[in-house]
Amino acid sequence: MIALPVPGVNNICVVGAGNMGHQIALCFAIAGYKVKCTDVNPEILQKAEKFADTYLPERVAKGKMSEEQAKAARANISFTGDLKEAAHDADVVVEAILEKLDLKLKVFAQLDEICPPHTILATNSSFIVSSKIAPATKRPEKVCNMHFFNPALVMKLVEVVKGPHTAEETARTIYDLAADIGKVPVLLQKEIYGFLVNRIVAAINHEALYIYDMGVASYEDIDKAVVYALGHPMGPFRLMDLTGIDLAYYIGMERYQQTGDPAHKPSPIVVEKFVKKEWGQKTGKGFYDYSKK
Repeated sequence: MIALPVPGVNNICVVGAGNMGHQIALCFAIAGYKVKCTDVNPEILQKAEKFADTYLPERVAKGKMSEEQAKAARANISFTGDLKEAAHDADVVVEAILEKLDLKLKVFAQLDEICPPHTILATNSSFIVSSKIAPATKRPEKVCNMHFFNPALVMKLVEVVKGPHTAEETARTIYDLAADIGKVPVLLQKEIYGFLVNRIVAAINHEALYIYDMGVASYEDIDKAVVYALGHPMGPFRLMDLTGIDLAYYIGMERYQQTGDPAHKPSPIVVEKFVKKEWGQKTGKGFYDYSKK
């Protein structure tokens, strides 16, 4: 049960049942919230439900959770392909779909029509600021970023980003909600591209990709240098494989379109991997080969 419930938040909807979405939904369910996870793709939805049915018993088997807690968490989460069914009674919605602005605008416009007036609409986007999404709604003061990190069930940090349109109460509710589910929230009082973590990661990735593209060192050795000299848990290339090389491509293109600066274009090797659909762990191959694991 929730030790310190967030006032006014009982029902949560997560839009997008992919790797991030279904894990975010489980974070809320484990913490005691009623969660509906929705997706337009039946196959993805089925995989998400199967993950929940597998993950929770595994936690019990490892002694990380009691059987009662696992049963309660499973009872708290449901999966549906009907957006209206998922969101009509939500107090908070967390959108976790593809990082494409046109899709997010469409979803937020739909949510604005479906949800009650008090509902907060948050985006899990790692680089699209909510001020670009809020105009699709009639409640800009209730729109913000709530950025979880991959894998959401493991990573503690959540970035809460307050846009110029976001009400203080909205940001505080989302901040408190993140803390209540056992995460470590940080609050950004202003929007900035890449937020906190991804700005720092982007700087590291930029240099790592430049060194690789120049033929200075292999990606394996660059990863080793970062892990064994800087103490990072994984190198930048392994991390890109985890988060998705497609995401690195989209972020680079979005940044380039914003600034017009060629330096912000995706690295040649990122473009090559994107075109080949070698996007990392999600496709079985990125910089490293995961097909045999």
